[in-house]
Amino acid sequence: QVQLVESGGGLVQAGGSLRLSCAASGRTFSSYAMGWFRQAPGKEREFVAAISSSGSSTYYADSVKGRFTISRDNAKNMVHLQMSSLKSEDTAVYYCTAGPYAHVRLGTTDYWGQGTQVTVSS
Repeated sequence: QVQLVESGGGLVQAGGSLRLSCAASGRTFSSYAMGWFRQAPGKEREFVAAISSSGSSTYYADSVKGRFTISRDNAKNMVHLQMSSLKSEDTAVYYCTAGPYAHVRLGTTDYWGQGTQVTVSS
């Protein structure tokens, strides 16, 4: 019973930064872990980052570790993905997801947003 809407995507130069946001509505947002996945054209959906329900634990794909930061604001029912040092390989549609922490890391959650396009130009 969670609805998710991503925003903040756009065009950015390589080496630049961008912050994505995911607004959640519905019941018990604070009880869910949250995560971000991405999908580039012709590619399978790829795990990016996850954060526990309290925000105390985070986990990142090796490809983004040190460059991306996931955070959440339970008071505002929002999750963010701060992306820095962006590369052309980061170009993709980014999706947020919600569910149990283990399921978020695996992408086996039931709740997904519609996605927001991130394009990194060289």
